Amino acid sequence: MKLQQRLPLPLPISCGFRSASAHLPHTPQGIAEAKLACEEFVAKLLDRRWTLRNPDTRIQQIVSAPKRIEDEDGPLKDKSWFNIPNPLLGDKITDKSGPDSSFYVIRDDLLHPLINGNKARKLDAVLPLLEDHSVTDVVTCGGCQSAHAAAVAVSCAERGLRSHLLLRGEQPDILTGYNLISTMYGNVKYVPRSVYANREETLKTHASSVAGGNGCVLSLSDILEAPLTEQIVSSSHPISTSMDDQRSLGNFSRKVVIMNEGAGDSIALLGVIRLVHHLSQSHLLGKEKTMKFVVDAGTGTTAVGLGLGAIYFGLPWKITAVMLADTLDNYRERERRLISDFKRHFRFDLDHALREIDRGAVHWVERYHPRKFGNVIKGEVEVCQEITRQTGILVDPVYTLAAWELASLLSEKEARGDAEVVMLHTGGTLGMFGLAQRYKSYFQMLKDR
Repeated sequence: MKLQQRLPLPLPISCGFRSASAHLPHTPQGIAEAKLACEEFVAKLLDRRWTLRNPDTRIQQIVSAPKRIEDEDGPLKDKSWFNIPNPLLGDKITDKSGPDSSFYVIRDDLLHPLINGNKARKLDAVLPLLEDHSVTDVVTCGGCQSAHAAAVAVSCAERGLRSHLLLRGEQPDILTGYNLISTMYGNVKYVPRSVYANREETLKTHASSVAGGNGCVLSLSDILEAPLTEQIVSSSHPISTSMDDQRSLGNFSRKVVIMNEGAGDSIALLGVIRLVHHLSQSHLLGKEKTMKFVVDAGTGTTAVGLGLGAIYFGLPWKITAVMLADTLDNYRERERRLISDFKRHFRFDLDHALREIDRGAVHWVERYHPRKFGNVIKGEVEVCQEITRQTGILVDPVYTLAAWELASLLSEKEARGDAEVVMLHTGGTLGMFGLAQRYKSYFQMLKDR
C-alpha cells in the first residue's frame, strides 16, 4: 500500500474577471461589479457533474394558530399548525396581512428515501469527483446510528463504489434505523470508543488495510488541492470513459479515499451553495426579500454552506444555526476552517465577499432546552407526534424539532416584520427507529395516549 503524496498547491488560476474585481472601489458601482464577479465565479464553480440530477426541492408553508398542545415547558405550548403544501412564492410571497404567523419549510427530507437531505446536499459534488479520479473505495466513520455513514453507504453502492464504515461502540442486538441501512449497503466495522477517540489515525490505518499492497490512500483534500481545472468536469463536457469500464480492468489497483466524519470537507459546501442558487430564483424565494433561514447543526457544514451561498450571491439572507453537538467556540472555529479550506481549494479571493465572510457567515444559537448531544427530553416525542399529525411533516426530537422550535419563535417575531422565516428540513426519519430503542418509555407513551 502506498500513501498518496500530497500534491503541491498551485498558484491561483485566472478566472477572467478575477484581477479586475479583486480591488474594485468601495462605491455603489464597485460593489455591484464585485457582486456580479462573485456570482460569475460561483456559477463557473457550479458548472460540474452532480450526484443529484437537479437541485429542486419542495417548499411548503406552515401557518401557526393559537391552540394548546402538550409542551407546557417548551416554546410550542400554545401552538398548532396547518400545512399549505403549494404556497405562493416569488413576488406573491405572503404580505403578512393575516392574523397568524407562518414560516416556510424546505423539504430536503424528501430528496431520497434513505439519505438525509443535508447528507445528500453535502455529497452532491463529492461522488462525481471521486468517480472522475477513479476512486474505488471510501472509508469514513460515525456513531452507531450515523446518518452520514448510512448516506455514504447508500450513495457509494448506487454508483458502484465500495464503502467501509467505522462505527463507534458495540454492535446493537437489533439492527435498525441508520445502523441497519449502513450494514445492508456498506462494510461495517465496530470500533471501541477508546480507539474511536483517535479517529483520524484509525481511519488511516483501516484505509491502508483496505488498499492492500498495490493500492493507495488519499484524502479529499489531496484531490481538492490539485489544479482547479483537474477537479472540475463540466456538466457540458462529461468524462467519456465510465467508471464501470475503468474498474473492469484486471490490473486496476484500489484507490481509497478517506472522508471526514459528517462529510465536513470544503467540497461538501458546494452542494449546499447549489441549493442556495436554486432557491434564489425569482419564482421561488428570489433575491430581494429578506429571509431568516433556520437549520439544525451537527457538524455545522450545512449552515456554513448556506451562509457562503447567501454572501456569494449577494442575498439578504441571515443564516441561524441551532447548535446541537458542540460549543459556540468550536462551531466558530469549524466555520473558520471550512471557509479557509474553501478559499484555498477553490482559489477564491474577491474582496467584497471576503469582507462579509470575515464578519461571519452563520449566527450560532443555543437550543431552547440545551442538553448533551443526542439526548431527548420527556414530552418531545409527543410534540413531534403532534406536529406530524397536523402537518404531515415528520420531525425528530434530536435534530429537526430544534429547528422547528426556533422557526416557530422567529415567525412570531416577524409576523408583522419584513423578513420571511425559512426552515431547512434536513431529514432524520430513520433516526426515529434508533431513538425508539433507546427511549422505550418515551415512545411507549405514544401507544398509551
